[in-house]
Amino acid sequence: MNPPASPPTSTYLLLFRNTGPENHRHLSADERQQLMQRWNAWFEGLLETGQAVEGQPLEMETRMVSGQGGARIVDGPFPEAKEAIGGYVRLEVPDLETATAIARRHPGLEHGLQIEIRKLVDGCHLGVTTRRLPR
Repeated sequence: MNPPASPPTSTYLLLFRNTGPENHRHLSADERQQLMQRWNAWFEGLLETGQAVEGQPLEMETRMVSGQGGARIVDGPFPEAKEAIGGYVRLEVPDLETATAIARRHPGLEHGLQIEIRKLVDGCHLGVTTRRLPR
């Protein structure tokens, strides 16, 4: 007898915005520590259940390349860095509703964190060749 098939999963990215230190400046050192413990517990729980595959913060320094042949190069951080992506978590879950439920449990939301949820797709709408990393 074969074991029951596991439900199909899709890959979603939780993109964290509004993650700068100004969001936590009003917290005491003890409150910041508690928030980080809750944040880590949230992430570790996702890893343990297999819902999260990886997650990582992103450096505030950035470089933008644009224009024909990449002629324009601008180094940041930029004034709008508050809106920039400060990190991500890659999820393997059945659907957008599950990804949304996971995002809604993030402890940083009560301190101004914004989470954008984006599904990774197998093909580019422009026809550019893409491929997913093996699971």
